[in-house]
Amino acid sequence: MNCILAGVGGQGTVLASKLIAQAGLSSGQMVRTAETIGMAQRGGCVVSHVRTGKRVHSPLVPIGQADIIIGFEPGEAVRNLPYLKKGGTAVVARKAVRPVTASLTGSSYDGSDMLAYLEQHVERLILVDGEAICEAIGSPKVLNIALLGAALDPLGIDAAQMESVIRASVRPQFVEMNLKALHAGMNAARKE
Repeated sequence: MNCILAGVGGQGTVLASKLIAQAGLSSGQMVRTAETIGMAQRGGCVVSHVRTGKRVHSPLVPIGQADIIIGFEPGEAVRNLPYLKKGGTAVVARKAVRPVTASLTGSSYDGSDMLAYLEQHVERLILVDGEAICEAIGSPKVLNIALLGAALDPLGIDAAQMESVIRASVRPQFVEMNLKALHAGMNAARKE
């Protein structure tokens, strides 16, 4: 299973990739991961590669070989679309994050063009209203877990397995909030 997670700094992309990797390890699979975080602390792009299976030799997903892209931001999902294989799945948050360049130049960006592009070019697209889920849960920091919930089926991860990984990996005071976000994401995927 080849997965690309794409977002911007502060969205929890790296944690989400670690949870997927841990789920793979707990089911006896070989796991390789890699992150490109660059200017993440300034709202720059963050891309994580996660590969799981019986034999995985490289942490980097080849172009055109990702089974799934999890896009924390529409523009970042589009930027990484060349990785998605034909018939692959994209799980994408609807809310755009305005890049620093747009802020500096005064240009507008609301992500609508990116969402339209994804709808035209991705066969299996699951759009998630992450903003509504975060508002319902009471924290903007659960977007990553909500997207994981929406991506469980394409990832081939059982909900109980991911719940166990979250309980083992997240600070105890945040476990229940994250479990609620996981199930909200799962419900959002069912509605798509």
